[in-house]
Amino acid sequence: MSIRLGLIGVEDNLEWIQSVVKEYSEFECIPFLHFYEKDVISILEAHSHKVDMWLFSGIFPYSVAEKWGRVQKPMFYVPYTGTSLYKTLYRILYHHHLDINQLSFDALKTSELKQIFEELDIDDSSSHLYEEPKSIEDVVEYHEQLWKKGETSAAVTCAWQVQKELEKRGVPVFRVKHTKSAVTSVLNEALKTQEMLRFKDRQIAVQIFEMDLFSSMSISSFSSDEMYDMEIKNTQKLLKYAKRIQGSLKTVSPGCYVIFTTRGELSDITDNFSVIPNLDEIQDITKGNITCGIGIGPSAYDAEMMARNALLQARKHGKENWMVAFDNKTFKGPLGKKESLTYSYNDKDMQVISERTSLSVATISKIDSILSKMGRSEITCQDLATKLQILPRSARRIMSQLEKSGYAEEIGEETPHPRGRPRKVYRVLLRGTVR
Repeated sequence: MSIRLGLIGVEDNLEWIQSVVKEYSEFECIPFLHFYEKDVISILEAHSHKVDMWLFSGIFPYSVAEKWGRVQKPMFYVPYTGTSLYKTLYRILYHHHLDINQLSFDALKTSELKQIFEELDIDDSSSHLYEEPKSIEDVVEYHEQLWKKGETSAAVTCAWQVQKELEKRGVPVFRVKHTKSAVTSVLNEALKTQEMLRFKDRQIAVQIFEMDLFSSMSISSFSSDEMYDMEIKNTQKLLKYAKRIQGSLKTVSPGCYVIFTTRGELSDITDNFSVIPNLDEIQDITKGNITCGIGIGPSAYDAEMMARNALLQARKHGKENWMVAFDNKTFKGPLGKKESLTYSYNDKDMQVISERTSLSVATISKIDSILSKMGRSEITCQDLATKLQILPRSARRIMSQLEKSGYAEEIGEETPHPRGRPRKVYRVLLRGTVR
């Protein structure tokens, strides 16, 4: 089966990169033309289901997708290698006779640029480089300001949009273009990644279902025959579900079932472990009080142990929740919920903080995940309690432990309601604090 490769590029390189991709029989190339940064997100949103992985023509559209943070398929971009720059520099130095120190560069690595200058025996002490561009506008502004101040006589860019905009503003500009070797190199990397993913998809996955269909009624209102009949019906539904995901079903005890399958099958039906599957085979069952733990591991035994750990975590969130435990010692869930988190219980930094605060690694990792998801380091105890689904006093105890150990500090107060009591706002710093 061909790998569906979504290629996002600009008009002056899309067709050329596509011609190189066509040399690989493993790929089915699906090209998408973009002009502005906002186009990239629109393409990703509309066509993600059509591709297996994404290839961007350069770092700019790739950075937009990375910053957006919602792409679940593998992403690659064609880098601008030393060979690409050599060709451009040759034209600048020998045809236009410009001073190398009067140039500004973007989207290249400092180490790469330095190495090229050394090989050409050129002093790079005055070179200007925007190494990690945030946006096209920022890069254009960077080049234009240097030129206006007289610090540079021309710009060297890797982006077609930057070239066009600088030309409009009258700034002399040269464009670094891709080489075929750069494209083939990234395509080979994509093939290796696909092979790794196939191996990953073949990993053993175990799903443990724990049902409590009698919680809202008295068991005494059922005869033993009726209870047995209900058990048989649930088993039949789960057998259909197991067949749907190419797995095998084992009954552990009344109301407890284990299904052995593969990671790839479960990843497909849960949208990469983000939602509870909406399948006809288990639709009636998932409406009941069912808790589920999914485990991924290199062996059936390891996967089952991970599934039991996931089930324990799911129980902490209450019935009808699904959690996943991966073989890299991380949990994810509850699936399909706004408070869903991905957190590790084997992170070395979090283990150090755990030892210093007496808080569990899981708790600290959850807080780290919450802050990452929020995109800021400030939080109140009330918000922490809501997101961790714990009592406010428990959240205050956790924050107190972090504050005493130097991982949190009170920075102010907020009043959510006109007549409400002010809430303390804390800044929590976990990453980069461990020494």
